[in-house]
Amino acid sequence: MKNPVALIRRFAATTLMVVAALAVGRYLWVYYMDAPWTRDGRVRADVVTLASDVSGFVTEILVKDNQKVKRGDVIMRIDRVRYALALRQAEAVVAGRQATLDQADADLKRYRDLTTAAVSQQKQEQVTATQLLARASLDQGIADQAVAQLNLDRSEVRAPVNGTISNMELRPGTYVSAGKGVMALVDTDTLHVDGYFEETKLPRIHVGDPVSIHLMGDSERITGHVESMAAGIEDRDRGEGSNLLANVTPTFSWVRLAQRVPVRIALDNIPAGATLVAGRTATVEILPKDGTSVAKLF
Repeated sequence: MKNPVALIRRFAATTLMVVAALAVGRYLWVYYMDAPWTRDGRVRADVVTLASDVSGFVTEILVKDNQKVKRGDVIMRIDRVRYALALRQAEAVVAGRQATLDQADADLKRYRDLTTAAVSQQKQEQVTATQLLARASLDQGIADQAVAQLNLDRSEVRAPVNGTISNMELRPGTYVSAGKGVMALVDTDTLHVDGYFEETKLPRIHVGDPVSIHLMGDSERITGHVESMAAGIEDRDRGEGSNLLANVTPTFSWVRLAQRVPVRIALDNIPAGATLVAGRTATVEILPKDGTSVAKLF
């Protein structure tokens, strides 16, 4: 007969292994299915397409590719001589029309001092109309002068936001058209992380929850908080028919995967060694209010 103590030990060991396996299985199930974390995160930022408001040849470029700039810094200049001459021409036109208006004002004053016996009513009305036309012409000239001044000012393209120049291949002498983008400016003030969470994990995510972020390739941890959640995502099973009625896919997939919903993460503390590049991959973990980790990321 076998030793009862050995049997008890074997039974106890087997029981412990089964319990441990169940505990590990439950932990892995919660970790992968319920815990609010995802490796599908991206660093995002607003990108401003820099374009000139006037057309012309680029005469000077004051930035380099990947250079950091501040709001208001001059990026490039476009043929300022041409627009300066246009401004001088507009100023000359205004001066001439001002002289015409002064003469019309003097004529109107003289004719108003005369009686109807000395000058006809029709002549007085003609002088009044001439004065009004001269004033309108001067107003138009002043507006044209303001446009010429604006074009001269806009011949200097300035940074509208704080950021970093990206994909800049522009060279002096290139002709640029008004409104056509010539380089990108990544707005560093809008840097954030978008975490794409499975819809089954959304009940555990709330606005204001603390967030731990790890960028791929970096050991430093970035902290943030949940800023907002997307209000909608694309429905790939529904389209629009030619008669504007709903066109729903007639097939149904038996295996339904949880869809991904974007959650916007605002950054609170960025370590000095972290390199935030728009498009980098990040692992995002939503923490409870006390800041303790729900699941260990590995």
